[in-house]
Amino acid sequence: VQLQASGGGLVQAGDSLRLSCATSGRTFSTFGQGWFRQAPGKEREFVAAMTWRGANTYYADSVKGRFTISRDYAKNTVYLQMNSLKPEDTAVYYCAAAPASRFGSAIYYLDRRRYDYWGQGTQVTVSS
Repeated sequence: VQLQASGGGLVQAGDSLRLSCATSGRTFSTFGQGWFRQAPGKEREFVAAMTWRGANTYYADSVKGRFTISRDYAKNTVYLQMNSLKPEDTAVYYCAAAPASRFGSAIYYLDRRRYDYWGQGTQVTVSS
């Protein structure tokens, strides 16, 4: 399984961006997928996740109401729509995936150690 993240860039506070994560492999539809981010000098943190059926989504408190995760099964792609961006959203954003069996409960989607596959990251910079 390979993940390819794209869509990052330099924007101003209040702007929007949509990140994409193209996933190769036939098992996309059975994978839970998430987005994480890492700012300079900080640990990688959870941003959003979606269960393999798409029935449930999870968000970090810091992005709730502003970011939306979605997936297109026909395109094997997961998206992160980011609205009302803030300077504190500046980070490298990573998409990640793992078989649904890796997630025994909702809390596991927030744990980066549960994810087996990672994209290369895409830089998002929000200027004030």
